[in-house]
Amino acid sequence: MASPAFVAGDFKIFDVKGFKPRMTEIRARVRPKLDAFGESLTPSVGRSVGGDVFAHVAQHARRTVNPPDDTWVAFGPDARGYKKHSHFKIAVSRSAVRFLFEIGPEHADKPRWATAWKKNAPKVGPVLRRVKHLAWFKNEHDEEPAAPLADLTPEKLGELADELTRTRDGQFVVGRAVPADEAARWTEAQYRSAALETFRALAPLYRLR
Repeated sequence: MASPAFVAGDFKIFDVKGFKPRMTEIRARVRPKLDAFGESLTPSVGRSVGGDVFAHVAQHARRTVNPPDDTWVAFGPDARGYKKHSHFKIAVSRSAVRFLFEIGPEHADKPRWATAWKKNAPKVGPVLRRVKHLAWFKNEHDEEPAAPLADLTPEKLGELADELTRTRDGQFVVGRAVPADEAARWTEAQYRSAALETFRALAPLYRLR
């Protein structure tokens, strides 16, 4: 099997115009690499969170006109899908690769998770603020983070949970973004290391109930 590491040409497919042409490139070039990361990383991610984890590669089945600006493999606790659960994600887009933890818009119980985060943020937040590269993203599709976690006070970290319940589409997204020009030079081992280091640091959030 070829290396699943992304190369410069993989990022440029997000410049391709039109839904069908771009999806053809995603299926041919990027999806096989996401499948490979899903298969190889799942056992280690499962050990990090202390439970079964299943990989789900984005199919973009709801799209028929507008081409996706990013695509991903997600890791969650349910073999049937990940969107209703806490999950990790490796996402690739035109300008970055992102390693993320998400409570997405379709999470099954956002108020409950928000309450758990606010309760645990005073203890977990200071630890996360010391982890290099971690940041908060306003939206799961954003390539640029809104703020490094190190720049947020413990109180502000706790308040991020309010984003979940403020609107129907509210979400909680933290993780690491690597610029495409840097990521294009990475080896498979560097991708694995970045993913697992990020997910392990964020595992306490995944386990919140």
